[in-house]
Amino acid sequence: MMNPFLQVAIGGAAGATARYAVYRAITWHGPAFPVATGVVNVLGSFAMGVLAVAVAMRLGDHYAPLLLTGVLGGFTTFSAFSLDALTLWERGQVWGMATYVLASVVLSLAAVVAGLALGRGIWA
Repeated sequence: MMNPFLQVAIGGAAGATARYAVYRAITWHGPAFPVATGVVNVLGSFAMGVLAVAVAMRLGDHYAPLLLTGVLGGFTTFSAFSLDALTLWERGQVWGMATYVLASVVLSLAAVVAGLALGRGIWA
């Protein structure tokens, strides 16, 4: 069994690389509105739901450091989300900031619920 710290390091590198790929793929986002960060947070929340069930029901807890902490910790961007929200606020884009925060939180919660349902449907 691989050392959990090594799992987190490898998973984190993979997750961060995947996050960068999403930022590169969404070419129409920019400083006006942080679409890519929101997309990453929603996708990461969905994946968290699916993988949490997979780890609990099929894969075993020994994969949690790699998949949940490493890959998804490297992929999701809550710190970037926070900075993007604050930047919108500081620019005076109060409605944009409120929309971004509300949409990110609601869609991410919905995505983790959907991911849990899918995971349970597959592995339960």
